[in-house]
Amino acid sequence: MTNPETVTVSDRAFRRIGKIIAGEPQGTCLRVAVSGGGCSGFQYEFDLTKERENDDLVIEKDGIAVLVDSVSLMYLQGSEIDFVDDLIGQSFQVKNPNATASCGCGTSFSI
Repeated sequence: MTNPETVTVSDRAFRRIGKIIAGEPQGTCLRVAVSGGGCSGFQYEFDLTKERENDDLVIEKDGIAVLVDSVSLMYLQGSEIDFVDDLIGQSFQVKNPNATASCGCGTSFSI
């Protein structure tokens, strides 16, 4: 059973992140954050960075790191970050148990 306070990253997402950062400078990570905006009130942001903050949650596997800042963590607790490749396209998706509603594209949500 997973800890409901943690954020997890699927194996599919780690594989995709690994492909993305393969051409980037050593130490590049994927930062996942939550900001105000989007159609439902909050939106997910995905950025490549080499900057790590002292209070970041760091999720690592096979030398690949995903960072979540402490403010975003409040909104992402218990979430899984996944990568989906289906008929309508490829995207990172956040399966967030805290979201009470989300937009059709899955990039914004409300609590």
